[in-house]
Amino acid sequence: MGLPQETAAVRINRYEKAVHDADLATARRIAEALGVPLAFLYAETDTMAEAILTLGLLSKPEQRKAVADLKARLTESVATHGKV
Repeated sequence: MGLPQETAAVRINRYEKAVHDADLATARRIAEALGVPLAFLYAETDTMAEAILTLGLLSKPEQRKAVADLKARLTESVATHGKV
């Protein structure tokens, strides 16, 4: 049994404005309703959220390859520039 749309809209607005924090179970339901990974809701920047969303669209093997590629680029950057 769900909430009436008006009640749900008010509650979501309070989460968006950080008036209330959603517990993990609620955040999981919101993520499922939006069709996004749970981590997307907790990303600290838009770029990180985009990366999480993009990785979430890939198959598990593609995710592993993408992460390995990013790690390789990071290692190369550190070796070349001496910093991240």
